[in-house]
Amino acid sequence: MTAVLPYEQLLESSMNLPPQDRSRLATRLIESLDDADDDVEISDEWQKELDRRVEAVRNGSMRTIPHEEVMNEMRTLLASIKAGKQAK
Repeated sequence: MTAVLPYEQLLESSMNLPPQDRSRLATRLIESLDDADDDVEISDEWQKELDRRVEAVRNGSMRTIPHEEVMNEMRTLLASIKAGKQAK
């Protein structure tokens, strides 16, 4: 039988993991949601928007940002927010 931890306890334990393990956990949790999306129905409006965005990426009219660039920017932003909170 698998033990089920209350959300707050699981969150607290997870936040104490090293960054690499937190990243792996977050990725796996997101993947589990992606797996569940197979049965999700979306409205015609959202489907049209998704189709529009996919086409924009394919034809080059939408600028994409590499994952590493986004992650580096987010790490920098989070570090500055954390530094600001610690300065108070």
